Amino acid sequence: MGRTYIVEETVGQYLSNINLQGKAFVSGLLIGQCSSQKDYVILATRTPPKEELNENLKHPKAKLDNLDEEWATEHANQVSRMLPGGLLVLGVFIITTLELANDFQNALRRLIFAMEKSMNRKRLWNFTEEEVSERVTLHICSSTKKIFCRTYDVHDPKSSAKPADWKYQNGLSTSWLSLECTVHINIHIPLSTTSVSYTLEKNTKNGLTRWAKQIENSVYLINGQVKDEDCDLLEGQKKSSRGNTQTTSHCFDVRVLTQLLLNSDHRSTATVQICSGSVNLKGAVKCRAYIHSHKPKVKDAVQAMKRDILNTVADRCEILFEDLLLNEIPEKKDSEKEFHILPHRVFVPIPGSTVMLCDYKFGDESAEEIRDHFIEMLDHMIQIEDLEIAEEINTACMSSSVNSEASLDNTDDEQPKQPIKATIVLKIQQNIGVIAAFAVTVLAVGISFHYFTD
Repeated sequence: MGRTYIVEETVGQYLSNINLQGKAFVSGLLIGQCSSQKDYVILATRTPPKEELNENLKHPKAKLDNLDEEWATEHANQVSRMLPGGLLVLGVFIITTLELANDFQNALRRLIFAMEKSMNRKRLWNFTEEEVSERVTLHICSSTKKIFCRTYDVHDPKSSAKPADWKYQNGLSTSWLSLECTVHINIHIPLSTTSVSYTLEKNTKNGLTRWAKQIENSVYLINGQVKDEDCDLLEGQKKSSRGNTQTTSHCFDVRVLTQLLLNSDHRSTATVQICSGSVNLKGAVKCRAYIHSHKPKVKDAVQAMKRDILNTVADRCEILFEDLLLNEIPEKKDSEKEFHILPHRVFVPIPGSTVMLCDYKFGDESAEEIRDHFIEMLDHMIQIEDLEIAEEINTACMSSSVNSEASLDNTDDEQPKQPIKATIVLKIQQNIGVIAAFAVTVLAVGISFHYFTD
């Protein structure tokens, strides 16, 4: 028996309203959450058309070979950054004319595997063996309105299509549960002389991978309590008069605690490295995760929160590196340290849902630009007043350092004199090559995460 997909009714309305406008097909992404028994689809978004392909796609004889795999995969990468913990790109949809009804299977299969491979490459975490590895392809014929739903196991390159059920439900995510925390981080990443041939982005990701292990092994308090991972997340919650658990707009407060001491039987060794520089990331980030309200487990909620912590830190670094490349930041001639502003997180609600999506905003970007980016990536109208800036920006100053590696703890005197609630500083010191160092300030809300360097 194949998997069952429970789909928000508004997704069905969105798909039925897509007009091919003379094109042979329109494709896009399906967004939602996996569970052991069934999957939930809460949003669909068409892939923005590529300008140079607009004319080609208007010819009715165009084949699905014209489906731009690289373009669609990049759209999936961009959208995955906008998903909080617990949400994934579950698959793709394609709407075709009657003539192409049978000419789509191989193209969709290649696309679903390419997307998953690309998104996995950017993550600091891996799927567990117990997790669902099937991804969905939905084909809709624009003439007959027939729906063909199939899944592929993306962990098996030889997997063949399996039929799946596609069922609509009204108000699917109106009672989903949210988890929130603010994580304080202090990450030191040495740049060894043996890795000078690597890009700064690769060196930073290698350092973040080591930090990710700490996040994975941390203790997570939910509303101040440590809960057994196999327990129901809603255990102990108040019941309504009908016997149902009251979950509407239910938000859980999460605290993240790392290990201070190693186990007595765990041996530790010191490593000496010759370094050409270092990267320091210090401050606080606002994290959110969402989980369905149908008998959710504690382990699923904790896992969703872990992945949001890892995703948001990695995504900010990646976005910053992209911005530096686009703006061609000049190379520094001396050994200096320089602070730039990292993007901070902005949330926006999904209409009719408790779930919020997110994006990242640089200090010089306007609310209109963020709104336009949401519309372009997600193909849904949002209002500027609905944007929730979860983190504040304050200034950070620039300073130079001559052949020295200053500690982040020594930068306090360099900071502006006005009150600062919390600061994320990514400081890079490098005696040779490009120097890039960044800072962003964020609003901390009292949930503490203690990071201890080795």
